[in-house]
Amino acid sequence: MVVAGFRAMNWSVTEIAALAAKAARGAGAPPAQAARFGQAAACHLAARRDARSVTQALEALPSGPIMMLPVVLDAAMAQAWDGSGGVLSLPGGMADDLVESYLAALPCEARLHCSETGRLSVTLDITRLRGAGICGRIDAEDAFIEDLARLAARTFVPETEASRTGGAGAGLDDND
Repeated sequence: MVVAGFRAMNWSVTEIAALAAKAARGAGAPPAQAARFGQAAACHLAARRDARSVTQALEALPSGPIMMLPVVLDAAMAQAWDGSGGVLSLPGGMADDLVESYLAALPCEARLHCSETGRLSVTLDITRLRGAGICGRIDAEDAFIEDLARLAARTFVPETEASRTGGAGAGLDDND
């Protein structure tokens, strides 16, 4: 597919989620935050939202939405479970569309609210579970996928004699 001079490949939701999570790990996110980011990135692109929000979140590491949103959403979930409401304010400076994508990746109903002052808050309803989630294919520009792959490659063990001796890859005895 060619759109306005950009080539785009067709990817499964699972492929995008895994690649985005690996990219977040390569950019310095801890495993739990990276996994949540991968799910949110897949929801983000499946909803045809701008991929720049995903890229900007990766560039913001070691702080920014990848680090903060899971913590805030987990706190809201805890409040919802203990009966105190499940409503929390979100830190400023986050892209609304990325926050929406994180909410879409949650297993329960979630709503984003914007006050007159521009402050974002989220309300969770843990009594209303979501359906099976997103499925299908996602079109993503080659340059975006290459950026994710470049960051993901940072997690790879270098291919050296020492790494093979240490157990990386097929080792010294590759007999496929």
